[in-house]
Amino acid sequence: MSDTVLVATRKGLFIVKRKARRWEIASAALLGDPVTMVLEDRNGAIHAAQDMGHFGVKLKRSLDGGATWEERAAPTYPPKPEGVEELDPVRRAPVPWTLKTVWSLETGGKSRDGELWCGTIPGGLFRSRDGGESWSIVDSLWNDPRRKQWVGGGADFPGIHSIMIDPRNPNVIRIGVSCAGLWVSRDDGATWQCEGKGMRAEYLPPEMAYEPSAQDPHRIVQCQRSPDRLWIQHHNGIFRSTDAGTTCTEIKAPPSSFGFAVVVHPEDPDRAWFVPGVKDQFRYPVDGALVVTRTTDGGESFVALREGLPQKHAYDLVYRHGLDIDASGNRLAFGSTTGNLWISDDQGDHWQEVSHNLPPVYCVRFAS
Repeated sequence: MSDTVLVATRKGLFIVKRKARRWEIASAALLGDPVTMVLEDRNGAIHAAQDMGHFGVKLKRSLDGGATWEERAAPTYPPKPEGVEELDPVRRAPVPWTLKTVWSLETGGKSRDGELWCGTIPGGLFRSRDGGESWSIVDSLWNDPRRKQWVGGGADFPGIHSIMIDPRNPNVIRIGVSCAGLWVSRDDGATWQCEGKGMRAEYLPPEMAYEPSAQDPHRIVQCQRSPDRLWIQHHNGIFRSTDAGTTCTEIKAPPSSFGFAVVVHPEDPDRAWFVPGVKDQFRYPVDGALVVTRTTDGGESFVALREGLPQKHAYDLVYRHGLDIDASGNRLAFGSTTGNLWISDDQGDHWQEVSHNLPPVYCVRFAS
């Protein structure tokens, strides 16, 4: 089991360690700067994305566990062709061809040492083959005319928040887009298809509600042992796929099916966790009682896990990358917009509060 958690926040990166059966903050880095995403790659390097406002997006890398950092190249978009005007289909605002946010970072296939993937706002997918030294945009997706129909969700512009590399075949890549649904490439990014038939967008007119490319998945995850099993926390519900995302089934979960975060057990595809909330404009725990919900039977039933979590006047919102599970499937961690951080060593049955005064948490990830 992992004894280290990386916590990316609005005011820096915090490294949490387990010591003497307790979790505590061991160190902090990049203090004062917003860290939107963090990843430890297979070689032990830690990559942190920073949103520096009018100074732009920065990528930092540490080779010594977060003690020291060096700036690396950030993804860059191709120049916009002269005369090209690209407008968000709903907002009618010009879509920029510049990096606004790094919204996802993932390692490539196990057989591809040094391969990293990066999803961004506005809707760019990038790949590095040299451990983050350089990045190349996936032109086939960026130049796909269907991308121009992608719509911004909670962010002003579309973004790629979920990247899944099939552990059986690194040429199979799935991404989750807000708002454009689930896209898959089976030829190492050369061509793309929009899948996810069965997802439903209740905010659209009935005749468009099941349009795959109009969906707003908040987060999509796949089971490592059974990668054909996907779990989707959608804007208006929970969906499960047993055929690698080709089709999806809607699942109702008490006390609410709304939320942003989801994780699945790496070995058991029927076991998944969510952090429910009140939708749509409110976005806080139901009745002010913070719970994590767990299913162990593929969504047939759910248990609300409460022990160690506040059950009165809790107004924590957990972002889509704010919940994580380690490689053993036993340890979970999640952080909230109110600066709270909890970790469980027993699949969520009991939770330890590690801190209640961190900056707002953007991303929580276990490190090896």
